Amino acid sequence: MKLRKIFASAVLLATTAASVNAEVAVIVSRDNQNAKLDQELISRIFLGKVSSFPNDVEAIAIDMKKGSDIRNEFGESFLEKTPSQLNTYWSRLIFTGRAKPNQEVDSAEEMKKLIAKNPNMIGYIDVKDVDKTVRVVAKK
Repeated sequence: MKLRKIFASAVLLATTAASVNAEVAVIVSRDNQNAKLDQELISRIFLGKVSSFPNDVEAIAIDMKKGSDIRNEFGESFLEKTPSQLNTYWSRLIFTGRAKPNQEVDSAEEMKKLIAKNPNMIGYIDVKDVDKTVRVVAKK
């Protein structure tokens, strides 16, 4: 009986861990002229270090809501920061008045609608949620 509980717990943990590690797609509007972006530029945009795309057009980063699995995965994959590190990073910037936090959305659908309408916006969703309304510029 005890062995069965341990096995069931191990299976549950393994499936939970696998479902959290979604493939992240960084997306822009189909009207955005940037076909591909590298991880360094994506990181600099989302961390408020640069405010434009390579073609000198304004870049507006949109985040998923805090605590969402896809936001955590994006932070670790593209920004190379844990949720705790990101909270500390943004707290410092906001406190010193050097930056405002990125706008947040609650869902992939909301993210796609916003980005599809504005070629200056950049965001991220689970790759399984990508459709023809947006263009993928990077994946991890």
